[in-house]
Amino acid sequence: MTAKPPLTLLIAAPRGFCAGVDRAIRIVELALERYGAPVYVRHEIVHNKFVVDSLKAKGAIFVPELDQVPDGVPVVFSAHGVPKAVPAKAEARGLNYLDATCPLVSKVHRQAERLIANGRHILFVGHQGHPEVVGTFGQVPEGRMTLIETAADAATVQPADPDALAFLTQTTLSVDDTAEIVALLRRRFPSIQGPRSEDICYATSNRQAAVKAIAPRCDAMLVIGAPNSSNSLRLVEVAEREGARARLVGRGADVDFAWLEGVRTLGITAGASAPELLVREVVDRLAERFAIEELPVDGVEERMIFKLPAGLEAA
Repeated sequence: MTAKPPLTLLIAAPRGFCAGVDRAIRIVELALERYGAPVYVRHEIVHNKFVVDSLKAKGAIFVPELDQVPDGVPVVFSAHGVPKAVPAKAEARGLNYLDATCPLVSKVHRQAERLIANGRHILFVGHQGHPEVVGTFGQVPEGRMTLIETAADAATVQPADPDALAFLTQTTLSVDDTAEIVALLRRRFPSIQGPRSEDICYATSNRQAAVKAIAPRCDAMLVIGAPNSSNSLRLVEVAEREGARARLVGRGADVDFAWLEGVRTLGITAGASAPELLVREVVDRLAERFAIEELPVDGVEERMIFKLPAGLEAA
């Protein structure tokens, strides 16, 4: 029997679920316990097919818009946040809704409202069409916010009043790219106001830093996450910038052994909406072909916990 080739694994720490994702999933689970199936969820609760399919199996029904939610059943809003018009419409219909918006996204929403109230036009750094961006734009009157996706956008935007500007950012962006864009905006518009604290969430920053710590030691990296997960895609980019070729995989079955040809040290991480179960599944898949050695990796210990909505706390 041919011996398996050796493969050293460096598994990033921290990785996987963040407090906002934990909270959102728990809200759906508790709603199912309290109200029984079905519980409707507007959009994917988080961007991970495994998580969504697991909740479907328990009785959750995912729909793209509120119009598809029947009267008389509970509905949960996703962790990415929703425009103000969505809960207003739910209230007008008398729907029982639960808001699973990540509290760090809600913080950005409140910042946007305050800045608009103070007469500022907001330059919002984010990705066109991402649910978090759609939700944040939906917190303020139309025309009061401009999307900045790239440094080129930051270099060319021409606001009507350069002295009455502010900026905010999506919570799941590249830390380095965003720093470049913000620095450019500050150079062009010295009076621009920004948030007192970083809008990019702690989990996004920590996971990118964890990849930076191990990627230079790796021949390649696998990032476990969904193709529509912004924070997971950013981890692929970070790994590549640090010199490791990188690939996004959804779960163990997606591992391509041909792509790993010649790899001796492999880094593994998981986006904030990917459960640890999928990390172990990928490791088990690798063990089918390789003699695995996992080296310990130190990282920041995350202790953040977000409270559940008041109506579910005693569930």
